[in-house]
Amino acid sequence: MTKKLELYRCSVCENLVEVLSCGNGELVCCGKPMELINTNESDLKELNDKHVPLIEKNIEGFTIRVGATVHPMTNEHHIDFIQAISKDFKYVKTKFLSVEEAPELNIKCKCENSVWARALCNIHGLFKKEFDE
Repeated sequence: MTKKLELYRCSVCENLVEVLSCGNGELVCCGKPMELINTNESDLKELNDKHVPLIEKNIEGFTIRVGATVHPMTNEHHIDFIQAISKDFKYVKTKFLSVEEAPELNIKCKCENSVWARALCNIHGLFKKEFDE
């Protein structure tokens, strides 16, 4: 059974699917079950410093930057997207990035329950951060 906003990837063609509505069926692509992408939690400070989103509250909403050390944005190694998600799952903002852009997302929202963020690196996977007020 899937859960809202889970990410799944096809091991054959690399399709990426985000669950918007939960169901009991199995997600299949290219004749194979899709693989759930779990959040990467590393013990390596250097890896976390470049991948874990940083969330800053501002007057209009939030600014999310990927990494305390700015993540590289090259064709070979980059952030595919950044998402900001309200804790009640009612608000989701996704920014798909090109390699010419800084890995940053600004959102205007008055989210009652704050937000959490996640970013997908094409090499190192998915990283998540909760906003600490």
